[in-house]
Formats: sequence, C-alpha cells, structure tokens
Amino acid sequence: MKCVSIDLDGTLLNSRHEISNEDMTALKELQEKGYEIILNTGRAYGDVIKIKAIRNLRVPIFCINGSVLYSKSDEVLYEATISLLTSKKLFSVLENLDVRILIYTNYGGFPCTLPQLHHMGKEDQDTIFQEYHYDDILNKENLKIYKLIALVHYEELEKIEEVKKVLANKFDMSLGSSFPNNVEITSNDAQKGKALLRYQQIMNLSFDEIFAFGDGGNDLSQFEVATTSVAMGNAPLDIQQEADLITKSNDKNGFAYAVYHLLKLIKTKGVIVSQRP
Repeated sequence: MKCVSIDLDGTLLNSRHEISNEDMTALKELQEKGYEIILNTGRAYGDVIKIKAIRNLRVPIFCINGSVLYSKSDEVLYEATISLLTSKKLFSVLENLDVRILIYTNYGGFPCTLPQLHHMGKEDQDTIFQEYHYDDILNKENLKIYKLIALVHYEELEKIEEVKKVLANKFDMSLGSSFPNNVEITSNDAQKGKALLRYQQIMNLSFDEIFAFGDGGNDLSQFEVATTSVAMGNAPLDIQQEADLITKSNDKNGFAYAVYHLLKLIKTKGVIVSQRP
C-alpha cells in the first residue's frame, strides 16, 4: 500500500485556508487509485473538520503534530500528552521569556487555537492574551495537555531562537514550528513522522511508499520517514533543502502539481493545474 501524508496550513490549504479545486481533484483521484491519504497537521481536530471539503474526504487525521490520531471513522486511535507538572514548568519558563502562549487540550485550545488567530488583527490578538487567565484551564478536572505553542509577532522573530535554545536546555520535549513566529512543544512521542509509523502498527499496515508533503519545521519528522518528501514552493529555504522535491506554492496548486507532474502518481487525463498566483 502507498501512503500520501499531507500537511494542511501552507501545504494543502492555500493562503485563504481553502483547498483548491485542482488539489481536491488530485486527492479524490489518489483515493480512487487506492492510495492511503492521511492529513498530518498541527491543527486540533475541531479546526480540521471545520473545513467542509475535509469532512467529506473520510480519511485518517493526525492532529496536533501526531499527538492525537483519528481513524477514518473519527475514532481516537492514540493520544500523547504532556504531564500537568511539566506543562506548568513549561508555562513558567515561557512567561519569563515574554511570549504569548497557546495551550491545546482535551477541552479545546486556550485562549484559542492558532487558526483562529489568522483572522484577527494585532490589537485583537494582544487583547486575548492579556485578558486570559490561564489558571482557569490548568485547574480543570481530568485535563489532558497535548501541545503548548510559544508565539510572537513577526517583528519579534529573534525571540523564537531564544525560546528554542532555552527549552532545548531545560526540557526533553519535541520542538517544531508550523510558522516562523512560533515554537510548538509536544511530547517526544508526538511527531508527524512517528505518527505515520505508529499508525501502521495500530492498523497492522505496511506502507511500501510514503509521499510526505509539507512546508514547516514540524514536517521534518515526516520527511525523515518518507520514501519521497515534497516541500512546497512557499516553504522556507531550510525546509526545502531537507526535501527530495520542491513543488509549486500552496497558492499555485503545488500539491496537485507534484502529484501529476513531479511524482506522476496519476496520469493527468487532461487535468490542467492552474498557474494563477
């Protein structure tokens, strides 16, 4: 069996956070050909299934960088969490580094999730973080914490390297970035690449080939386990350098372009991949 593992933001989703008609056609044709399609994202499940096109696909969804694995029928197959004690220590360190903090839990994302911030201006974002009382979530009963995100404004990117350095020296955690202005912190058991290996074990499958698509630092672990890795044209240079192939950007139907023209997984059958920006 062949597997196609696809990141969402910056990869399958364009800058309007939509799946283009061309990319959707490629997905459906891959399914018809028997490929196992897996959505492998940093998003929480609630933010994934808000996208109608994805709800209609009925595919496995690996959420929060491999922290929670869902089957095609929405069954939770696996969870990797951060202990409450470690989470509180992480939170204290991040507060001292003067960064904004998102917490992804079994109760949802607090004070919100990353996709929700995409539609807010800087002032609205600052207000949300300044007014939120984190003790309200950290004291919830039976709390499961999947991920913390340290987030800065783009004019403060120098803080990101400081965050990575401090965390790497203090904690044995998995660190990644879905965007240049964040650091995503999860359990070492929660990585996109490990999720692909774990899914095969859980489902008693063996993938002959894995084609992994991504654009961010949190995609590098799936590049490592893939037989062929594909970076988007909009990915940072350091991510492109880790991939086997580089396709067009997410706003130029880069996924479909790779499927039809670079990898030739499907014959084009007259399908034209748009070159519009």
